Amino acid sequence: MGKDGFRAEEIDTSRPHPARIYDYLLGGKDHYEVDRKAGDALAAAAPEARIGVRANRDFMRRAVRHVVEAGVHQLLDIGTGLPTSPNVHETAQATAPDVRVAYVDNDPIVKVHGDALLSDTSATSIVLGDLREPRAVLDHPDVRKVIDFDQPVAVLLVAVVHFLTEADEPEQIVATLRDALAPGSYLVLSHATGDFADRRDAQAVYNNASATLNLRSRAQVERFFDGFELVEPGLAQVPFWRPDATPPARSEEIGFYGGVARKLG
Repeated sequence: MGKDGFRAEEIDTSRPHPARIYDYLLGGKDHYEVDRKAGDALAAAAPEARIGVRANRDFMRRAVRHVVEAGVHQLLDIGTGLPTSPNVHETAQATAPDVRVAYVDNDPIVKVHGDALLSDTSATSIVLGDLREPRAVLDHPDVRKVIDFDQPVAVLLVAVVHFLTEADEPEQIVATLRDALAPGSYLVLSHATGDFADRRDAQAVYNNASATLNLRSRAQVERFFDGFELVEPGLAQVPFWRPDATPPARSEEIGFYGGVARKLG
């Protein structure tokens, strides 16, 4: 049994998991046949899916560099997924070596890989936790070892909130995280949308996964930033949020919004 209370046999490989589907679409190696089948079905239903997940990953890296350059050297990444390199801590610490990062995910496989990757550093931690229980995440001792909530923190919710249903009360979950943050903190959030194409078939791929996909409109995604001030260019499709290179072909089809916002005093 792992120190977080799970046994290896409790890892569910009978259903696709969003983190492993994402890893497969990124070209990673930490997934199972059931995840590959789901990823292929997703790409068939949404042909831009593979460039979309890469564009989302690139958005995350640009956003991380932005908040670190703005002076925030503590990052809480919830729903981190499998540690595809360069990950958050690598991106952040390349900008400022003293950055501390707490990773949180609800997939035990992510936790196992994270433990192996982060075993030699005290500036990072990996916690088995669930966004649906934000208070438990905030209070987790291994998060508190790395994050001082009396100082500004950047919370990353990258491609994770769309796995919350309305019954999960996602706006309240994000508000709970916001209220725990000091002024000057940041929210980095990206979210899937059907605003640019009918993606109900892609959404259905997740019906048998460990979490459903819940597409939301621009107005719905903007509400997650209540209590924050969006930085320029505001909420945008992820390839167009402060691009540092020419966006890839078909970027206008990518169904991910992304934004970075600062909590004011």
